[in-house]
Amino acid sequence: MKKNYENEIQSLLLKMTIEEKVGQLQQCGPSLVGAFDVSFEELVNMVFDGRISKADFQIMMSTAKQDFREEDLRAGKIGSYNGLNDAKKANELQKIAVTETRLGIPLLFGYDVIHGYRTVTPIPLAESCAWEPELWKKTARISAEEATAGGVHMTFAPMVDVAKDARWGRISEGAGEDVLLSSIYGTAKVKGFQGDDLTKEDAMVACVKHFTGYGAAEAGKDYNRVDMSMQRLFEEYLPPFEACIKAGARAVMPAFNDINGIPCTVNSWLLTDVLRSEWGFDGMTISDANAIAECVTHGIAANLADAAKQAIEAGLDMDMTSNVYSETLAELIANGDVEEQVLDRAVVDILRIKFELGLFERPYRTSEEREKAAILKPAYRSLAREAAEKSIVLLKNDNVLPLKNGVKLGLMGELANNREEMTGAWAIKADGQDCVSLVDACKAQGINFIYMAEDTVIPEECDVYVAAIGEFKNQSGEAASRASIELPTEQIDLLKRLIETGKPVIAVLFNGRPLAIPWVANNVHAIVEAWHPGVEAGNAILNILFGIINPSAKLTTTFPYSSGQCPVYYAHINTCRPGGKSKFTSKYLDTPLAPVYPFGYGLSYTTFLYSDLQVRKEQEGIRVSVKVRNTGNRDGTEIIQCYIRDIVAKRVRPVKQLVDFTKIPLQAGVESEVVFLVPYQAMGYYDMSMNYVIEEGEFEIFVGGNSVDCLSSRFWL
Repeated sequence: MKKNYENEIQSLLLKMTIEEKVGQLQQCGPSLVGAFDVSFEELVNMVFDGRISKADFQIMMSTAKQDFREEDLRAGKIGSYNGLNDAKKANELQKIAVTETRLGIPLLFGYDVIHGYRTVTPIPLAESCAWEPELWKKTARISAEEATAGGVHMTFAPMVDVAKDARWGRISEGAGEDVLLSSIYGTAKVKGFQGDDLTKEDAMVACVKHFTGYGAAEAGKDYNRVDMSMQRLFEEYLPPFEACIKAGARAVMPAFNDINGIPCTVNSWLLTDVLRSEWGFDGMTISDANAIAECVTHGIAANLADAAKQAIEAGLDMDMTSNVYSETLAELIANGDVEEQVLDRAVVDILRIKFELGLFERPYRTSEEREKAAILKPAYRSLAREAAEKSIVLLKNDNVLPLKNGVKLGLMGELANNREEMTGAWAIKADGQDCVSLVDACKAQGINFIYMAEDTVIPEECDVYVAAIGEFKNQSGEAASRASIELPTEQIDLLKRLIETGKPVIAVLFNGRPLAIPWVANNVHAIVEAWHPGVEAGNAILNILFGIINPSAKLTTTFPYSSGQCPVYYAHINTCRPGGKSKFTSKYLDTPLAPVYPFGYGLSYTTFLYSDLQVRKEQEGIRVSVKVRNTGNRDGTEIIQCYIRDIVAKRVRPVKQLVDFTKIPLQAGVESEVVFLVPYQAMGYYDMSMNYVIEEGEFEIFVGGNSVDCLSSRFWL
């Protein structure tokens, strides 16, 4: 049972000055000084637009020093730090907070631990393709063990933004396009990060983001507007957040975007009415970086003081690095523009988290010795490899895979030999030298191979060619939206040259989003979707290629035929004229109706046959059973998916909605019966008055190995 700290909090609050209260709301990011005369943000822009080289940037960074504003800390003006990943420095700053400030209130250290700390696991979009909640929980747990050893108290994760537009760069940070899968993923991550007791030294607060609708940014462009019906918001975008709150998440970060014209940062309906009043959340909220100040740019606040007033009155507790609260709140309260009780509410939320973490009793939760011992343990690397193996999706296989021992490989492409690129986006504590590239793995395992760059002569003596293609890690993630998600011309040209040899060609994709690859799908012999797989990348890929591991992953995001199809996703409505061969139907003239690869799709080195679908009504819901047989000659694991459709309703419903799934191992030749119980609650929707209704009528159940190839049966509710 969670301990109640309200008496201690109120006692402390009575001792605090206005300035000390405002200080608790300030999260400070250490600034870099000494090496350059511009801000760090401008320095990044200079690299981005080519004014300085990446090499020059690294030199500047190596000679820079961090300014932690210790004098402000001593004055009680800082309650939290962002971006600190060093146990020694964390303890130094914490000592100042607890021994040199008037009230001795401990600091809260936040950090982006998105998919691993030092032991980097596959990007979330990749790991979601494992369809395995227990795995998601385990990888979050090792992230927490490592990160807390480095001084971290709170991670800005999980990201549970449902993302249906492959152009959006941050699709890489979440579980893809489905609301149910995102909810289950987020729940597992929250439990893994936080553990069963936040006072334990290896537990860290999960800050769920980005609340809400960020994955629906118009045109897939980062930070862009979101305008949608309340019904769609509550059915498709809010449920993962509510699931995380029910799982115990103690912090929430509002999104950069607006919802129907009101930025989430200052959206009282979102942060107070929904989050706190409807869902009962009593944790803390924290802005995204600089988001309060950017409400002026949004055009909803006249100036920084106005932005601060709107944000804190909306229910936003902590200001991440914009300094807006620290610069304006005390004066706003002195002038009577903001009531002190509004400030008190925010302070209470933050203090509650510090008490729940046990920071008042034990402010120093780590040591340099613990930090050193916790990093990159062999067991962590082993789990990272397992996660990568379970995340790699076999998209195509024309009897090429698995490879036979003794085969001579021709490895092509920079990504086959670039350790740094294996981590993917948002792995800020990563060290690329920790990673195993495909070339590294081949060397270590004694594989007979030749590695060549793209612009060299193709070695003819190879038996099979493996082309490492896709995206570099900076081509996905935040501020990495792309209007074109096709492969670059030079990669297609490389594949064409390899195919001309007449030898089998395997494309291994490294990417942080679905790519439009129709030519590749039609022409190469095998496609292995590796994503950005983390520190054990090369070993995991080789295990898949040589059949040591039988691939089982399935896509959690649709692969479009072209960029112009985006957003494309499986749970669409039919419209009045569903796409078809006739002219006057909903389609593009220049692309096929179907995507290249649908949601839920993924191959194995064995095959599975579905039969005997049975559906019947029971008291709690619909009982769905199906028989699944492994019809191949080797053992395998199948992800069985259950979808539902409401045939006729007062609001048009999606053609399919995922309502359950399970993952089972099956030995060769063995058949197993799989049973789902679909609760009646899962069959409802929000009507035009925002009432959640479950109507009588005809429904259809689908069960299969992906969202397209399913058995189906209709029933009446």
